[in-house]
This record gives sequence, structure tokens and C-alpha cells, in this order.
Amino acid sequence: MTDPEPRYPGPAGPPHHERAARPTAAGESDPDALKLHQGRVHITVRHRGIDLAAVGHLALHIPQVLLSVLIVLALSFVLAKLITVPAWAWFGLWAVGGALTLWRPAEDLLARLVFGLHHPTPGELARLRPLWQEVAARAGVDASAYTLWVEESPDIDATRAGGHIVSVTRHAVERLPDGQLAAVLAHELGHHVGGHSWAALITHWYSLPSKLAWRLLLRGVLLVHRRSRIAGEAIVLTLVAVVLLATIHTNGMVLLLVTGPFLISAFARNAELRADRYASGLGLTPQLAALFSGALAYRPSDSPADGQSGVTALLARLLASHPSSRTRLHALHRRPGRRS
Repeated sequence: MTDPEPRYPGPAGPPHHERAARPTAAGESDPDALKLHQGRVHITVRHRGIDLAAVGHLALHIPQVLLSVLIVLALSFVLAKLITVPAWAWFGLWAVGGALTLWRPAEDLLARLVFGLHHPTPGELARLRPLWQEVAARAGVDASAYTLWVEESPDIDATRAGGHIVSVTRHAVERLPDGQLAAVLAHELGHHVGGHSWAALITHWYSLPSKLAWRLLLRGVLLVHRRSRIAGEAIVLTLVAVVLLATIHTNGMVLLLVTGPFLISAFARNAELRADRYASGLGLTPQLAALFSGALAYRPSDSPADGQSGVTALLARLLASHPSSRTRLHALHRRPGRRS
């Protein structure tokens, strides 16, 4: 599920194996329980695709990717002058690197070094494997097509990493009952089926040079401003003039670089709701509802803008990659049981 943004921790409580079974009325589904599949499992021929959220995410990163191409080309020519390696080799190395992020051995390396994931311990695997196989069976997906990983985090949501990695947090493994843990796994599968995971990883790679350049530019401006306020303001005014000229000559396309982060965040929130609906379509609506209700009980107001006001609060909401638990709960009840 996503990303470096703050996520919503679940309610504190005893480990799953210390919880007493909750009594339920006749015919009512227990959100803590999970009925395991019996009999044959039908595997669909096509269990990966790309939905509107993934397409929008890819499209909105085009300006950043194009800017990254220009930056890497410039650096390649500089390196070619310094080191006796042709510029096309440097550029090709970066271009091929993005494709390699979807290669399983490279994914495993990224999972460990970049996302801080680790393989489940024998005890964690014993808990996760039957639940994952159940979720995969309901979805008609080959369970072995994905690898289970665990993130050391006190939250419920885990990081999306690659096209074959399903990760959950240690908190989820230790604290959530079977039904809710299966709902988390189904949500992660929904991201993979919708193409959200690979789209997020590959756009992160190809837009990384432009993001780093932007951060370096901001740091440079701040450094100059601290030493000379007049020089800092002059640089800012120059940058504004350049943006205005570029906007005029590109018929407004440059504005995508400004509005892009807000639109990307909106599509990221939509991807979370789509993954919720996918898990709901696998018969896990009560489990998801219990998960979000528990998060609300733990933190009644879990908006990304908590403790903020005015423009800061508005920006926090617009740039949040996850909708609040209340929003997810309402969306779940508006469209119960439908897949995206």
C-alpha cells in the first residue's frame, strides 16, 4: 500500500492468539474469522492488469520522466568527458535500470536495501501462508507468483515494492486476527492486480533524477537566501520568470510540473480505494470494515491534516497518498462487494 507518507496505525491490543472469539448473531460474519477454501482452486489465465489509477499515475509522471531524461543525458555527456565511456552507455545504464527493477532478483535487493523488508520468520510464515493461499484461491491467482515479505513497522499498511512482492507489517502479523490480516493481504493483491505496484516503482525510478534535481535546487536557493536575502529573492524571481516563459511557449504543459504532485496524490488515494474494493469483492467486506473501524477507535480523527489549520491543512489533505479510515469505511459501504 504505499509509500513514505504517514499511514494509519491499528488499535493497540493483545496479540491475535490471546484474543477470545467474539460471539456473533446467527448468519452474521465474524470479522475476526476467516473461512478457508475447500476443494479445487481455479487459476485464471489473466490475473494482472492495469486500471485507471495506474494509467493516471503513469501519465502524470510523463513531465517528470522527460525532465529526468534531459538531466541524465546532460550528466551522461559530462561523465563521457571525464571518463572514457561513451555517453550512450551511461544513459543506457539508467534506462535499463528501470526495467531491472521489475526483475525478481532486483526486486528482492530493493526490498531489503531500499524498503527495509525481510523474509518472514518461520512463525510469521506459518501464520501468513494459509491466509495468503486462501486470498489467492478466492481471487483465482497463483499464490506462488508472489513472495511474502514483512516490514518492521507499528502500522498496518506496508510499502508497495515491485511487481511480485506482497508485504505486511509485523504489527499486522502479530496483532490482527485472521480475518483482518487476510483483508490486508487481499488489499495488497488488489494493488498488484490493478497494476499500482509496478507503476509506482517504475515511475519512481524514472522520475528520481528530476526529483533529486528539484531538491538540490531548493537547497541551493535556501543556502543563497541565508547568506544574502537579496540574491535569494533574485533567484526566486528568475525561476518564476523562467516558468512563466516556459508555460507560454509550451501552451501550459509546464504547469503539470506544479499541479502534478496534487493529481498524483489524488490518483494514489483512488488506488487505495480500488484496492479496498478488490478485497471487498473477495468476500472480505466485514473484515475491512472492522479494520477501518479499529483504526478510527484508535485515532478518532485520522485525517492527514490533524493538528494543522488553514492552507497547511488543505495542502496536507491534497498531498496525502492515503484517504482517511473514515473515507475508506464510507466508500466500502457505498459500493460493497464490487471489484475495481
